Amino acid sequence: MGKIKKVIILDENDTSVEIKPLVEEVLTAEQQKALSPDAVIASLKAGNERYVTNDLTARDHTEQIRKSTNGQYPKAVILSCLDSRVPVEDVFDKGIGDLFVARVAGNFVNEDILGSMEFGCKVASSKVIMVLGHEHCGAVKAAIDNVKLGNITAMLTKIRPVVESSDYSGDKTSSNPEYVHLVCVNNVRNTMEQIRKNSPILKEMEDSGAIKIIGGVYDMDTGKVDFL
Repeated sequence: MGKIKKVIILDENDTSVEIKPLVEEVLTAEQQKALSPDAVIASLKAGNERYVTNDLTARDHTEQIRKSTNGQYPKAVILSCLDSRVPVEDVFDKGIGDLFVARVAGNFVNEDILGSMEFGCKVASSKVIMVLGHEHCGAVKAAIDNVKLGNITAMLTKIRPVVESSDYSGDKTSSNPEYVHLVCVNNVRNTMEQIRKNSPILKEMEDSGAIKIIGGVYDMDTGKVDFL
């Protein structure tokens, strides 16, 4: 759905203007049902382009809150890292009711996140699952360095196998941006495969064409998402 155009109001002397906020309507069940996975992916890409060019849709959040009270029909489920520098809804220029967003340091999956994804797609009919990694990921760097600290140690065991299996002939340390990027991309791909492996529900939905499982890496320097 395209965004509503800005409304320009002139005063009685035609000397000043007021630009009201845009209001992108909250998605309805019928509109969600009509979407294909490819259309949702195209929407995510277009939204990211607007984010990169600082052309975000202005939304009336108060109005969207009221209109989403009795139901939600999001287009996609995004699994993102915990990192505060990745504002997921803004990154894809989406508003209230558009996305399910799960966050965990290192954007890996466990039973709870898989259950949430199954709810988002099988129950709530979202059309896309996206695993979103990012450059300069602290969790990836910590996994590379094999950090030992409280519950972080157990958390990093979800990423360590990716570190150990990433084929690289150079400096395998967290101070090497090229290596960190490689592990980041491999971690996104691994998470996608873990979703397919550990959720027969989502795997069947992907195989039937009901959903698509995709990945991407957010560039901290530009805001652009590289869709894998």
